Amino acid sequence: MSAITTHVLDTAAGSPASGVPVRLELLDGEPPTILGDGRTDVDGRIADLGPDRAETGTYRLRFDTAAYFASTGSDGFYPEVVISFAVRDPDQHYHVPLLLSPFGYSTYRGS
Repeated sequence: MSAITTHVLDTAAGSPASGVPVRLELLDGEPPTILGDGRTDVDGRIADLGPDRAETGTYRLRFDTAAYFASTGSDGFYPEVVISFAVRDPDQHYHVPLLLSPFGYSTYRGS
């Protein structure tokens, strides 16, 4: 299992957001290093997005919300959501959920 995982829930629809394109990047360097790409499954999750161990550094998850909203027939305000976060302990698992609606989003450090 990847050291960094995500889960996207469509709060307006009250269901998981399936098919959201997601990219994981390491920001310690220019240009950023792409560590993985994927799409959320029917449960809105990506379990195998990147490496099994995340070294100390700054990472970014980039969610292509425009593609998701287009696939649902919705018109979202945010074409993408970008979440940057710090990995300070490589021995931990980092789960970064995204709660999404056409006109807003929130995130938190999950378990």
